[in-house]
Amino acid sequence: MTYQDEIARANAPIAAQNGRWDGIDAESVARMRLQNRFRTGLDIAKYTAGIMRRDMAAYDADPAAYTQSLGCWHGFIGQQKLIAIKKHFGTTRGKYLYLSGWMIAALRSDFGPLPDQSMHEKTSVPALIEELYTFLKQADARELGMMFRELDAAREAGNEVEAARIQNAIDNYETHVVPIIADIDAGFGNAEATYLLAKKMIEAGACALQIENQVSDEKQCGHQDGKVTVPHEDFLAKVRACRYAFLELGIDDGIIVTRTDSLGAGLTKQIAFSKEPGDLGDQYNAFLDCEAVTDPASLRGDVVIERDGKLMRPKRLPSNLFQFREGSGADRCVLDCITSLQHGADLLWIETEKPHIEQIAAMVDRIREVIPDAKLVYNNSPSFNWTLNFRQQVFDRWLEEGRDVSGYDRAKLMSVDYDGTELAAEADEKIRTFQRDASARAGIFHHLITLPTYHTAALSTDNLAREYFGEAGMLGYVRNVQRQEIRQGIACVKHQNMSGSDIGDDHKEYFAGEAALKAGGVHNTMNQFAA
Repeated sequence: MTYQDEIARANAPIAAQNGRWDGIDAESVARMRLQNRFRTGLDIAKYTAGIMRRDMAAYDADPAAYTQSLGCWHGFIGQQKLIAIKKHFGTTRGKYLYLSGWMIAALRSDFGPLPDQSMHEKTSVPALIEELYTFLKQADARELGMMFRELDAAREAGNEVEAARIQNAIDNYETHVVPIIADIDAGFGNAEATYLLAKKMIEAGACALQIENQVSDEKQCGHQDGKVTVPHEDFLAKVRACRYAFLELGIDDGIIVTRTDSLGAGLTKQIAFSKEPGDLGDQYNAFLDCEAVTDPASLRGDVVIERDGKLMRPKRLPSNLFQFREGSGADRCVLDCITSLQHGADLLWIETEKPHIEQIAAMVDRIREVIPDAKLVYNNSPSFNWTLNFRQQVFDRWLEEGRDVSGYDRAKLMSVDYDGTELAAEADEKIRTFQRDASARAGIFHHLITLPTYHTAALSTDNLAREYFGEAGMLGYVRNVQRQEIRQGIACVKHQNMSGSDIGDDHKEYFAGEAALKAGGVHNTMNQFAA
């Protein structure tokens, strides 16, 4: 609806009251409605699911149309990210938010900092989704409020052309509300627990749920050792639970991202149930590291399986976990991905130990032989040492090509001594184009960084503490923070405005007219930042 349509719609119930609501201004109601476009989390989930589906179709047509996100651990961080994106690029298209279970565990748990092992309160996940969207909606309200003030100023000045321009901008306003890909870990329990949590996450606004094939009570961070996977049927029950949650709540096009940790997981907690040779359970069990049973008397509380007519004993650790064969990780990843897509998943996530395009592409090529439109979400993880990894990749390629690498120590390529070298420059260029190249070669639809704002918060705080508590004193803040905010046009330099002070003033005027006691008068120190 256009701005004028919204005013007309708001006026209808006011006019029907035969003068009893004459103190209510229809244009003010219209403004409040436009500033609160999304009434519920389900409204958001429906809207953002449509965005992701269109983006997925665009990527299928052109791999250059990949999408990106950054992980955000607080609503304010997510809000500032989207404000920055709109400021620098003029649109939020192709830009999402990622909600990281790692950052919830480390930063948002009532227990305090925790490792990424599903020990945090499951309710903190939907709570953060709701918080992120609260801040994104407030960003809409703030920006539209400023546009309404500009419209009023243009009208008061009699500038009809400017008023028409602003009204057109209001009619075509692009919201800060974008899709969130939300981490549901391994489901926080059985399939019923996964379903219940998925519902809460969707009701909070999540249109995309990312779930991994680890054992819930043994869950580890994707970049830690000791990961334990579950048989496919167990995992698929949780995938179906997520789909049921979407469909029950009317989000027919909700997105499920299935993550396989099999590349780095050498253990399983249970042997899969198998009815006949070659079924899914049998394929899972085929990866078990087994030894032939030659002496039945040697069996003491052991589990045995039949393989090619022979009795085999899967190797079991004192922890009661079973081992997979060494080097079977890539094959297990491929089977995991094909199976997930055949049973309702929309996107894949392969957790790797390094950012290597050909390693990812080798698996995706095999998956696409069965599912031609298979697409990945990929973690551009801070757990990778990107500088060292890419310098080593360049070093190895140069060595294969017969180039002279005698001036480099492969194990020490992270050293600052190499920063100005040709090798370092080539590695940095490969890092710069990694997302573009990986999307074209390895089927990556969405690139995310799981924990970037965790690291930026730590780095910026360290820099400020060094300056402020050192010789620079107050200049450390003024020179490196406030002066940069002013000169770079950072919205929150006017922190009163950012927190909603001007929105509150507008409401006071709606409610009380000329009698409103507003905070934004001439004595508000925020006016010092007007220039």
